[in-house]
Amino acid sequence: MTPQQLRAFCLSFNAAVEEFPFTPETSVFKVLGKLFALSSLDARPLTVNLKCAPEDAIRLRGEYPGLIIPGYHMNKRHWNTVTADGELPDRLVRELVEDSYDLVVAGLPKAERLRLDRP
Repeated sequence: MTPQQLRAFCLSFNAAVEEFPFTPETSVFKVLGKLFALSSLDARPLTVNLKCAPEDAIRLRGEYPGLIIPGYHMNKRHWNTVTADGELPDRLVRELVEDSYDLVVAGLPKAERLRLDRP
């Protein structure tokens, strides 16, 4: 997955925005003010921090050692750092981004979830 593809996919979700609260190089993708993906799109290898259910986070780290690791500078129980430079299938990376978005949306108040068409 290229940096442009990652950015476009993150921004394809309802109400998703890209912000730069840390540095101009660090893209933070949010839905209604809540972070669901974080990446330095110019970094090599390309990595992205994604929210993950704790049991899935551990399983994925075991299945893809070195490519999916505990979230860098994040809560290691709920976040993974995923290498998105092509070693993992793009389909898997897209699924993990979507799962992260869905987990964040699930934590929003019901009225906001309904506005996003994701009850």
